Amino acid sequence: MKNFNPADNIQDLQYFGEFGGVNPSISDSSTYTFLSAKTMFDTFEGNMEGCYLYSRHSSPSNLYLDKALAAMEGTESANVSASGMGAITPTLLQLCGTGDHIVSSRTIYGGTYAFLKNFTPRLGIKTTFVDITKLDVVEAAITPDTKVLYCETVSNPLLEVADINGLSLIAKKHNLTLVVDNTFSPLSVSPAKLGADIVIHSLTKYINGSSDTVGGVTCASQDFINSLKNVNSGASMLLGPTMDSLRSASVMKNLRTLHIRMKQHSHNAMYLAERFEKEGLKTVYPGLKSHPSHEIYSAMINPEYGFGGMMTLDVGSLEKANELMELMQAKNLGYLAVSLGFYKTLFSAPGTSTSSEIPMDEQIEMGLTDGLIRFSIGLDNDIERTFQMMKECMMELNILSSEAVLA
Repeated sequence: MKNFNPADNIQDLQYFGEFGGVNPSISDSSTYTFLSAKTMFDTFEGNMEGCYLYSRHSSPSNLYLDKALAAMEGTESANVSASGMGAITPTLLQLCGTGDHIVSSRTIYGGTYAFLKNFTPRLGIKTTFVDITKLDVVEAAITPDTKVLYCETVSNPLLEVADINGLSLIAKKHNLTLVVDNTFSPLSVSPAKLGADIVIHSLTKYINGSSDTVGGVTCASQDFINSLKNVNSGASMLLGPTMDSLRSASVMKNLRTLHIRMKQHSHNAMYLAERFEKEGLKTVYPGLKSHPSHEIYSAMINPEYGFGGMMTLDVGSLEKANELMELMQAKNLGYLAVSLGFYKTLFSAPGTSTSSEIPMDEQIEMGLTDGLIRFSIGLDNDIERTFQMMKECMMELNILSSEAVLA
């Protein structure tokens, strides 16, 4: 781990456009021509390097981004897709078929939860949802049919931390594939270096960072990426969640500043989390010593990129949460919006938004309370000013008392 720096790996990649441009030329074509029929046949069979057939299979622009993201995660290869779900669903379908079983974290992105809970059973794939922080519970859920262990590095929305190294040992013991969604913690955590077999990102979030593009990626071994793209049996090839070349080029440019952005997101989130915890609010942030997995996460992260930009505050009720979010938006502190990784702060009540696919009784069981607000902290220049403005909003709504502000 000491010699692996994901930002350095990205920086060390240099691409030249066909006319010598510092950015690689964008391949704005859906199909490609050949000088001989034999070359077309070989390319279709996957036996030809440097030749392109059809953009659903691959394009120069997508392969540039594939290479950069594989370098970032320290995997042999990668495959970008048109959305985060466009990476998650083909990956799981490539790994599992009728009669197979998945053990998954109970706190995951709502779309992933809905896919595993409601869709894959139609294909004969069953999932057991567990508290991923309890390794004994995880191992107890494994059956002879289990093929995949699935989790998020930092879970959505409760910010539970997966012990990737511990999960990797369990996966290897039972011959399972450990799939980790690392969307909340790019650069901060390198799951493949901790033992994950496959690392997934929604590029929509931090990696792109400007909330103008939807995208995803699967980072894995060359063999697995080849299987995803196989023209006869590859889930990514046959389901067709292909990223557009123009979007791929856009993400590639934003990837270059990810290390700067992640440091600022983490700095700002740590500042706010510490201050609001002192104010007496129930604050969850992996960088706080009060977080139950603080020590595990501290040992996992690449320290210079910090503990990430995601935190939650519990303000007591859905009514208060909604009032606070509306007031903060009116004061230009951020947007009442789902997603994360934008330069402005985004906030939402997960129980009625990003996790609404999870039934209410299960939300209660996992600790997803009505008053919980999930924050994606932005790149604010003066975070003390932001804190004071947020606190004033909370005082106005009696979430914090005037005595608290005088202390």
